[in-house]
Amino acid sequence: MHLSHARALFMMVLVTLMWSIAGVTTRHLESAHSFEITFWRSAFTVLSLLVILPILQGRAVFTKIARGGVSLWLSGVCWAVMFTAFMLALSMSPVANVLVTMALGPLFTALLARFVIGHRLPMRTWTAIAVAGVGIATMYGAQLSLDGGLDQLLGSLVALCVPIAGAVNWTVLQRSRAQGHDVDLVPSVLVGALISSALTLPLALPFQATAHDMGLLAMLGSVQLAIPCVLSVWCARVLKAPEVSLLQLLEVLFGIALAWLGANEAPDPRVLLGGILVVAALVGNELLGWWQRRV
Repeated sequence: MHLSHARALFMMVLVTLMWSIAGVTTRHLESAHSFEITFWRSAFTVLSLLVILPILQGRAVFTKIARGGVSLWLSGVCWAVMFTAFMLALSMSPVANVLVTMALGPLFTALLARFVIGHRLPMRTWTAIAVAGVGIATMYGAQLSLDGGLDQLLGSLVALCVPIAGAVNWTVLQRSRAQGHDVDLVPSVLVGALISSALTLPLALPFQATAHDMGLLAMLGSVQLAIPCVLSVWCARVLKAPEVSLLQLLEVLFGIALAWLGANEAPDPRVLLGGILVVAALVGNELLGWWQRRV
C-alpha cells in the first residue's frame, strides 16, 4: 500500500479519531474491572489481527513474526506496554489526565530521534513541539493533581509508560529504515497484543464482564485498536517520528471532547486553552512543512 505524504497525514488523523473512543467507551462498561478490561481488549485485538493480517499479507505474516528479528520483537514489547498501561490508567484516572500525560510523546520521540538516529529536526518542528509543550503544561496543570487521591496519581504515572514506549517504538521503526533494513513491523502489533493478553489474563480472573461489556470490549479490540494500529504503522513509513507524535496529539483533543459529550467528564477551561495551543502547533507545523516542500 503506497501512501503519499498528504494521504499519510489524513490517515493518521483518522487513526487518532479511532484511538480516541477508548475513554468514553470504558465509561459505559457495567462490570468489567481494570485488568479484565485490558485482557479482553487485547484478546479481541489478537482475534481481529488474525483475520486482518493474513488478508493483507497472506500466511507469510506468521513467518515474518518467527523471523522478524530484534526490531520486530522490541516493537511488540512496546505495543504491549502501551496496550496494557493505557487501559489500566483509564481505569484509575479521568480520561483527560491519561490523555494529557500521553501527550508528552512528541518530546520523548524528538529527543530519541535526535540522539539515537541523528535526525536533524527543522526549526518549525522544534517550534511546534515547544508550543505544544506549553499547551500540554497548561492541560497538565489543570488536570493532574493530588485532588483525586493516590489512585489518580498512580494512574497518571502508569499512563506515563505509554508515551515512553511509543517514542521507543517509532524510533525503532525509523532506525531500521535508516540502516537500510526493510523490516515489516505491522506484525509487531499482533505480538504486542499477545504479550498483553498473556500478562493480564491471570490478573483478570474471575471474569465479571456482562454481555454488554463484551460487545463494547470487542469494539475496542477491533475498531479502536487493531485497525488503527495497523494503519499507524503504515503511516510511520512515510511520516517522520516527530510528525507522527505531533499528529497523535489529536487523540488528546478528540478523547477529551468525546468523554465530555458522551460521559459527562467536563474538562477544566485550562484544558481547552491547552488544546487550542496544541492544535495551533499541529496546524502550523504541517502548513509550514507543506509550504517548504512546495518551495
